[in-house]
Amino acid sequence: MNSLFAESQPGVQSLGNIRDYVNEFINAVHNGSLLDGFSRREILSLSEYLECFGVPRCSTVLCEGDKGDFMTILVTGGAVITKAYDGIDKVVYVVKPGDIIGEFSMLDGQERFASCITTLPSDFAVLTQDKFMALMSDHPRLGNKVLLALLHTATGRLRCATQEMVPGPANFGFV
Repeated sequence: MNSLFAESQPGVQSLGNIRDYVNEFINAVHNGSLLDGFSRREILSLSEYLECFGVPRCSTVLCEGDKGDFMTILVTGGAVITKAYDGIDKVVYVVKPGDIIGEFSMLDGQERFASCITTLPSDFAVLTQDKFMALMSDHPRLGNKVLLALLHTATGRLRCATQEMVPGPANFGFV
């Protein structure tokens, strides 16, 4: 696999292609919202492009400021997203099975803007930028459906972050 994921932490273990764990993967993604509306057949096709890795507890999966060439979906276990603020890492999100992380950097090639640390031994499905491009080429309809799901996830996160930062209209006296 052409990715920085396997080198991210000591103890990360390659478990092979996610198709070997497809039932666990399907259960995980049905817990999250990323692949809502995807058929089992589409998920099976997508699984051909995903690698599975086992990661020990207290491992840094994504590091704020690093260049990213992959995204992950938590299949089993748990993790937290942290953001450095005034020299202190603050937990900004608790990652649950089915949640996707790292998609922004995979898509735009920019630095990670937060870190992800496992809180339990965890398994991750990893989609590299190269594999995503292969998916888009091999299965354009499915690739576009995945891209729209990523966009939906990103806009949802942006809306939540904006609501937390800016008071709602009622706070300004608007009805």
